[in-house]
Amino acid sequence: MAAPNLLDLSSSAEALTAALVDIPSVSGEEAAIADAVETALRGCPKLTVSRIGNVVFGATDFGREQRVVLAGHLDTVPVAGNLPSRIADGRLYGCGTSDMKSGVALQLRAAQLIGTGELDPAVDVSWFFYDCEEVEAERNGLNRLASTQPELLAADLAILLEPTNGLVEGGCQGTMRAVVTVPGERAHSARSWLGRNAIHAAAPVLSRLDEYHARQVEVEGLTFREGLNAVFIAGGVAGNVVPDLCTVTVNYRFAPDRSEAEAEAHLREVFAGYEIEVTDSAPAARPGLDRPLASAFVAAIGKPAEAKLGWTDVARFSALGIPALNFGPGDPGLAHKVDESVALAAIGQAETALLTFLRG
Repeated sequence: MAAPNLLDLSSSAEALTAALVDIPSVSGEEAAIADAVETALRGCPKLTVSRIGNVVFGATDFGREQRVVLAGHLDTVPVAGNLPSRIADGRLYGCGTSDMKSGVALQLRAAQLIGTGELDPAVDVSWFFYDCEEVEAERNGLNRLASTQPELLAADLAILLEPTNGLVEGGCQGTMRAVVTVPGERAHSARSWLGRNAIHAAAPVLSRLDEYHARQVEVEGLTFREGLNAVFIAGGVAGNVVPDLCTVTVNYRFAPDRSEAEAEAHLREVFAGYEIEVTDSAPAARPGLDRPLASAFVAAIGKPAEAKLGWTDVARFSALGIPALNFGPGDPGLAHKVDESVALAAIGQAETALLTFLRG
């Protein structure tokens, strides 16, 4: 029987990141790291700790007027020969260093300092460490809680410790995938005039995409850039058959001023005259920077907030009416790469900023 993984929450955030990285936790295989996190949190006497599956959560109950959530996922994409972790040239290398075990390390450091009474926070704090973020939404641990026990997520501000290069990224884009179907008529390719080639007929769909001008929208002072792109194209029957069907799958990234219904209506307008089926959709999230607590967090970081160009789990909090921000020491440009890494200095700087905010 393998020895349990132990996490020393009194160690530096940099060392804690390395310890987390060295516990493999590919999506669906988070039991070992969830065990380690749960065991470590139960050593913090001022926290109430619970677990549902491989979601571990803790909370303080100091009677503060406001509550902040610190959330982060425990899973990583598949390992690519990049474990165990290693340090070189001031950087920590390894699977999950950037996305997002350096962020999880900050969560745990805050839990240890608050949970042992070393740090007296100005707010009550809830922590969520969850599974299966890197895979389909129905497996996402935070999504399960939001769907079944949303009261657990109640807060005045949520901070998702995703990689942002130490900047605050407000809200997130929504994302929608849809299949545009182009019909044709099947025929023998030697007598192609007896049919209608569906692949050829898809050219106007691609032209509409090529000519499309994506919006840039300002929401609460942040500029969100939209995008509409073909991501798959499929058609063809055999090497001697004129195809009678071609499909183009598009991905629309939309700003938080549009709902999912409005995003779908826009897609149907762009591809008017074609059959469209929405196959996947997730809402955008407004930044919530008009809320005092969110503004205070940006001030503590000391740098202007930027728009989140992408989708993250902040949208799950936003759907519950909770303003949510992305903030973490990792570099999103290195996420999922074989040479994924995080600057050691960035971990320390992000920890200092987060603890400054929690102290008030």
